[in-house]
Amino acid sequence: MEYRFPKDFLWGAATSSYQVEGNNYNDWVEWEHVNSARLAAEAAKRHANAHMRIPEYILNNYPNPLQPENYISGRVCDHYNRFKEDFDIAKQIGHNAHRFSIEWSRVEPEEGKFDEKEIEHYQQVIAALCERGLEPFVTLWHWTVPIWFRDKGGWLNKDAPKYFERYVTIISRSLNYRHIKFWITINEPNVFASNSFLKGVWPPRYKNIFKYFKVLKNLAKAHKKSYEIIKKENPTAQVGISKNNIYFENIPFADYFWNKYFLNKIKSQQDFIGLNYYFHSRLFGNRNEDVTDMGWEIYPEGIYYVLRGLKKYNLPIYVTENGLADIKDEKRGKFIKDHLKWIHKVISESVDVRGYLYWSLLDNFEWDKGFWPRFGLVEIDYETLERKIRPSAYEYAKICKSNILEI
Repeated sequence: MEYRFPKDFLWGAATSSYQVEGNNYNDWVEWEHVNSARLAAEAAKRHANAHMRIPEYILNNYPNPLQPENYISGRVCDHYNRFKEDFDIAKQIGHNAHRFSIEWSRVEPEEGKFDEKEIEHYQQVIAALCERGLEPFVTLWHWTVPIWFRDKGGWLNKDAPKYFERYVTIISRSLNYRHIKFWITINEPNVFASNSFLKGVWPPRYKNIFKYFKVLKNLAKAHKKSYEIIKKENPTAQVGISKNNIYFENIPFADYFWNKYFLNKIKSQQDFIGLNYYFHSRLFGNRNEDVTDMGWEIYPEGIYYVLRGLKKYNLPIYVTENGLADIKDEKRGKFIKDHLKWIHKVISESVDVRGYLYWSLLDNFEWDKGFWPRFGLVEIDYETLERKIRPSAYEYAKICKSNILEI
């Protein structure tokens, strides 16, 4: 069976600065050094539970979740120095688009003082993408913040949106020489706010629903002002956010507060919606018949329902993240094809989906889980930094190059 995608459909993958660049210095770097031993001990405690044992094929890989070094990002993939090599790989496997993020802490390491060398670095990143025919999707904020911003209270500070506006003003002016088409202001506001201010598992580890909503309010303000700044600099730019939406099966309350609440707050200041889809949730628990290495249920049909739910906004949609942890690369090829089948179906029903960016181009540092989850189309040997294209990347490449899914 052949499924042909629309002409000019964008195919590619995504990364984020902190997760691949290496040698960053921000709030997460300080946090991981304080918490690495605790995270390893908690992983060991879970592993001791017969129902939560970590498979040997993960423990036999380096680094593994029982080691504190698994939770220290360090040089990661050294993408900061090897971005051209990585973009050569992306081009080789048929991509025509790539999403990446600017590391705020690099370009504004001290309050109000911008590092021209680091800004030039990101100019070079964009130039390298354009030279290889890869459409840049520039993400301005993917969760990490400068230490000075953290010390002012971070996103809880009433002036946080103003600090972010200053950063966005400088970056949009500095990078606009390439007339970038796609700007993503904020990545997954709900995921950040819930893990950091509601569940208390990410820095700064608060558990307070009032702080959660205050942070969402500040993020919405920051997006709206950023939208105005970028559009003033480049009126033809397309500006949106990347929003993690979950397919809640028959849970309308959760669907509203997780999927729609933030989008509704910014609905008049977005030119497209970036969808990040990973999860499905049933009221009385998922069946988990097929899961990723991280235990997430694989449910491709869910992407159809969340995309259909976005139709009401009457905006173009780009899937800006969709992927799985699969160290043995046994499920990734099928995972991509099954999700694309449902994306094709929703396009046939007049939902305006214009691109698909797999998460991730490279194996990367998965936040409080560390190095062991392997999401990459490209395998990284963290000891040698050798890149190795996985078989699933070649399967995906056939789709990217032909614009046709064959099942």
